[in-house]
Amino acid sequence: MASGLYGLTLEKQLIDTLAQSYEAETHNVLMTTSTYTPDYDLHDFRNDVTNEVTGTGYTAGGQNLVTTEITLATGTLKFDAADVTWTASTIASARKAVHFFDTGLSTTDALGFLSEFAADASSAGGDFVIQWAAGGIFTIDYTP
Repeated sequence: MASGLYGLTLEKQLIDTLAQSYEAETHNVLMTTSTYTPDYDLHDFRNDVTNEVTGTGYTAGGQNLVTTEITLATGTLKFDAADVTWTASTIASARKAVHFFDTGLSTTDALGFLSEFAADASSAGGDFVIQWAAGGIFTIDYTP
């Protein structure tokens, strides 16, 4: 399985029916185990996501994504944010980070993207950090 954008949410954003912004800091990242299988064409809200991790220092629904920024340069749109840290946590078998726009209801929290780790990741009473790529969380080449 590979990382990817959720198509229904992207479509709604591009045709402006979602009223959500990647730069507004009202979105979260939650983590799942490897047993969650995303359907990028059909999954659209957080209630479609299964097998969220549990553990000390981890709250269901994940954590707020902050310092979000969209930049455009040389035909590429880049989305980036600050790294996410669960402090003093004990989390086992985290494999995927799922971004969603937080409305407070799992049935209306629109899914944005999924980032899959290279292998299961864990923490044992320490910090669990998702360090986003230096080039951004995702990029879109918008030139033909």
